[in-house]
This record gives sequence, C-alpha cells and structure tokens, in this order.
Amino acid sequence: MTTVAELIVGALHAQGVRTIWGVVGDALNPVTDAIRRQDDMEWIGVRHEETAAFAAGAQAQLTGTLGVCMGTVGPGSIHLLNGLYDAKKSHAPLLAICGQVPLAELGSDYFQEVDNDVLFADVAVFARTVSSPQQMPGLLERAVQSAIQESGVAVLTLPGDVGGQDLPRSTPAAHFTATSGPVTPDPDALRAAAQAIDAAGTVTMLVGIGAREAREPVLALADHLAAPMVLTLKAKEGLEGDNPFQVGQSGLLGNPAAHQALEGGDVLLMVGTDFPYSDWYPKGKVVVQIDRLGAHIGRRTAVHHGVVGDARLSVAALAGLVAAKADRSHLDGSVAAYGTWRESQARLTEPGFDGSGLVARVRSRFDNPDERIRPEALAAAVDRLAPDDAIFTSDTGMSTVWLARFVTMHGRRRLLGSYNLGSMANAMPQALGAQALDRSRKVVAFCGDGGLTMLLGDLITAVSHDLPVCLVVFDNGRLGMVKLEQEQGGLPEFGTVLQNPDLAAVARAIGLHGIRVEAPGELDAAVASALAHQGPVLLDVVTNPDEVALPPKTTASDAWGFAIGKLSEPLSSRGA
Repeated sequence: MTTVAELIVGALHAQGVRTIWGVVGDALNPVTDAIRRQDDMEWIGVRHEETAAFAAGAQAQLTGTLGVCMGTVGPGSIHLLNGLYDAKKSHAPLLAICGQVPLAELGSDYFQEVDNDVLFADVAVFARTVSSPQQMPGLLERAVQSAIQESGVAVLTLPGDVGGQDLPRSTPAAHFTATSGPVTPDPDALRAAAQAIDAAGTVTMLVGIGAREAREPVLALADHLAAPMVLTLKAKEGLEGDNPFQVGQSGLLGNPAAHQALEGGDVLLMVGTDFPYSDWYPKGKVVVQIDRLGAHIGRRTAVHHGVVGDARLSVAALAGLVAAKADRSHLDGSVAAYGTWRESQARLTEPGFDGSGLVARVRSRFDNPDERIRPEALAAAVDRLAPDDAIFTSDTGMSTVWLARFVTMHGRRRLLGSYNLGSMANAMPQALGAQALDRSRKVVAFCGDGGLTMLLGDLITAVSHDLPVCLVVFDNGRLGMVKLEQEQGGLPEFGTVLQNPDLAAVARAIGLHGIRVEAPGELDAAVASALAHQGPVLLDVVTNPDEVALPPKTTASDAWGFAIGKLSEPLSSRGA
C-alpha cells in the first residue's frame, strides 16, 4: 500500500525535486519519513522556516523548476510567509507543504490551528487542504501545475491524520503537464512599434530579466538602433558582461549616465522589464514595451505601443522591421558618460584613496574619518577574485548598492536577491539554496550585518548540511539604507546602530571558518582566503558606516536634507 505522504514525495521526485527544505514535526512526520526513505532526495532541516522558503525559492529561480519547502502546524507554516511572498513577487514556481491539526479538530480553535487556506490566499495561486485520501493525486497535480504554469506559489495543506493514511490500490500515479511554449508576438503590434521607432531620432532601451534568454538579438537590436541600454538590476545577469551598449542601472542604484540615456532618447524601448519605480521613467517619450505578460504592459508608465510576446521572438522580429539609425552620437555620449562615472567610482576602491595629500585628507575627514575599509573596495575585491561562474546573492539595502555598482555579471555568473519584495535577511538563505544545487560551485552572499543577524541561527544549517557558502558581511554596525534615508530626509540618524559582536568569532563558534578584517591593507588577502576556503566561511569586514551612495539625479532638497541631517547628529548627541 502507498500512503498519501509517499505519493507526494514520490511524485515530486519524479518531477525532478531533489531537495526539500523545512523543519520537521507534527503533521508532517509522515512526509519527512517518506523523504528519508526516498533515494536521491535530500531533506535540509533549517532553524527557521523563513530560511526554507527563501532557499527553495532561490532554487526555483536558478533552475526554472519547482522548489519545495515545508512548514508544520500553525507557527511553522506562518514562518514561511515572507519567503513565499518573495517567490511570488519573483515569479518563482514554489510548492509549500503545510501541516494542519487533525481533521476532526478543524474549526474548533484547536492548539496551533490556523486556517491555511485563508492565511495563504494572497500569496498563493493555489491553496487547498487535503481532507481525504481520495482527493489524491488530484489536489497535488493541481497544486504543482498551478505553481509551474503560473510561475507562482502553491500551498498544499496536510492535516495530521491524513498524511499517513493508505491510498486505495486503484489510485493512479500523479502526472504533471509541461510548461507552455513562448508567446508569439502579434505582427500588427510589431509593425506599429517599428513605425514609431523609425519616426524617432534616438532610442534608449530599458532591458530587464525577461530578456535574459534573448541576449544575442537584444544586443544586435541595440547596435542596429544605436541605442544605449539601461539594465535593471536583475538584468545584470546574462546581459551586463561584454555588452558595449549597456550604461548600468537607473533608480536609486543607478548612475548619471543611465539618467542621461533615458532623458536623451526620443523613444523608450522596454524589453522584458516591469521596472517598478515610476518616478524614474523619463517624461514626454514615445514608449514601446515588449513583455510576455499582457498585464505588465503600461502598468508602470504610459505605453504608446505594447507588444505581448516572448522577448527573443519579439526582438528578432522587430529588428527585421526597423531601419538602422545612422547617428550614433546618443549611444556614444551615454557610453562615454558611463565610462567616466565608472572611473570615478573605481578611485574609491584604490588603496591610496584615503592616503596622503591635502585633498585626500580633507575628503576623508568628512566621509571616512576613521580610515575604515570602504565598502566599495570590498565589493570590488570580491569582483576581481571570485570565479566567472560564481552565484551571487545580496541582502536588500546597501549590500545591493555595492554589488550593483562594483560586481560585473560576466561569464556564467548568476544573481539573486529580494529585488521585488525587498526583504531583509534574504542573502544567506538564498545562498544556502543555491549551494545545495551544486556544492562544487562558488556561492557568494553579500550580507548586511542587519540582515545576517536577523536569521543568524541558520549559519548552523551551512555547517550541518555541508553547504560551503562564502558569506561576505558588510559590517558597518548600521542599518545602512535606513541611515541614508533619514539623513537624506533631513533627520538625524536614530535607531539604526547595531551592537554587533565579532561576527567572525560567532561563525567560528558555530563551526564555520571565520575571518575578520579591520584594516584596509588586509582586505585583498582576506577576500582571496575566504574564496579559496573549501567549506562554509564567513568574512566579517568592518566597513565605513558613513559612506554615501547618492542617487543619479540628486535634487537640491536631497542635498539640503542630507546636510541638515548630518548637522543635527552632533547637536542631538550633545543633548543626550
């Protein structure tokens, strides 16, 4: 006989699932026991279910296949929510198997009882409770197919007295359908877009992660149209390296060259992006948007010509319809501006930047008075020394700023972060998920000290499951992005200071290799040592908390607010 739990685990294994993340106990004991007996499937027990959801979501994003996590009755399932929302907003196919109180107790306000179908209604494309073995494999098939077909989260809830029940002998095996093929663009929509582009003098492209598999035709179109290419953060992966047309990011992570490119184009051509920050779109442009999801067309900025279709098919077809742009001054000017900005940024990473000389001493007096390690230098060192196939994750906040500006996604490098939800504490769990896919591939997490310490317990998971992640901690003793927000708004810094322990010592106590760096001259050797280590390692780098990352279009009010905020800090502390 086969039990409900055995059917679930066997079907997931047949689907290609090789790791399941969660915390054991209660209603899910039959499922974890089935995992124990399933060859070639790994159970990774975490210390917090949020880690499980982030890790499984990372695997789904990296592979494009189903990720699986589990949370048991009540609080265990609730803990999954943040990671599930991240998967939802990242369009990652994810199955969460959740425990529930016994059937007879449903609705009685039983110990730990939570209505999972209601709880997960917003985050999930499918959320159902198995109330009888006869519902299997139907409910499982619907859950998995919903997650895959809709690139979202499915939640299957299993009461404590259902998972171990036997199925009728006539129960069929579960079968899952394949994903749908690429969406073919409408020819009339393409022709209208082409006419608008031909009528314009200059074109700027805004390219997102949806175009990652269309690298060659996207670069060819940029060349054909003499169009500078602004990349979203997620589009760095696959589109940044060896791209002579790209000018970096827009938004708060961006640079003046990207702003110049966006403002200088008569046409804004958006390809595979749902870039959410409406204030950063240029005004008064003709906008053409290509996206495989019709719901994305026009929801961030007014669009004159929308093309619903696969990025590769659409861009290749559009290239055959538009005339080449002979004037390349818009492209050349934007690329030159980007090169100049990059050179200025690179100087921040040079060992002598805070050295001798009047200008250096005056500058450092204001932004690095203690001559601490600049976070730019740390990010640049990792970029230089990490392999070309490294997988990077980054915590939300300043860690992402430094990665966006100083790490290039060349070669086969991959990139993950909570770039749609914007959660704290995602980098380490996502790195664990990525590392479990391939323990021989280097995985580097750019961790903020606030983010890392929020889920600090799951450093133990790296050790207990032999996951050789490299955790690089930007240890500025601050919630850095919040500090910048306060100061830019004219407020003194308040509530952002973190009383961190020696995080390398904490890591060593847990069983990781821990390295702490406090002097700039020790940085490169420490980064090289951390990347060369074969097991899990935490590199704790004490960085300058006063480093400022200005947005590309800083206003007078921004600058005035920052100045007032900085002036207010000593006044506030004197009165304490």
